[in-house]
Amino acid sequence: MIWATLLLLVVAGSALVLQNALMLEARTVSGSVWVALWLNSAVGLVVLTITALATDGTEAFARLAQGRLWVFLLPGLLGTLFVFASLTGYARVGATLTISALVASQVVAGLGFDLWRGTSVAPAQIAGLVLLVAGVALVFGARG
Repeated sequence: MIWATLLLLVVAGSALVLQNALMLEARTVSGSVWVALWLNSAVGLVVLTITALATDGTEAFARLAQGRLWVFLLPGLLGTLFVFASLTGYARVGATLTISALVASQVVAGLGFDLWRGTSVAPAQIAGLVLLVAGVALVFGARG
């Protein structure tokens, strides 16, 4: 099961490169980063709405509406920030540095989240994180 999950993550990570490249083209054609972000969100919203309704019906939406709705809006805002930053990075510094910085920052934040949750972190994981951040510094330095 873990291999299937890792494969899914590898496919998704690879798809992110293609997604950002296509969104950069949509930005170029439309002349607006906001239109490219809107297109990304609109397509995702349609696909997810159809999928959620087909698998869970309206009940899941009704339960969600009864909760602290404002808290559940934050992931959408954070996701939009991520996509905006990715698209801006692709346009300004290229895919390699953008993805390097995104991955390293995700790992750093993930480590903080694990520590906050009380999940044990092995010294080898810390060493890997240090190497990852050093790799980003090398990628950045190689830009000239």
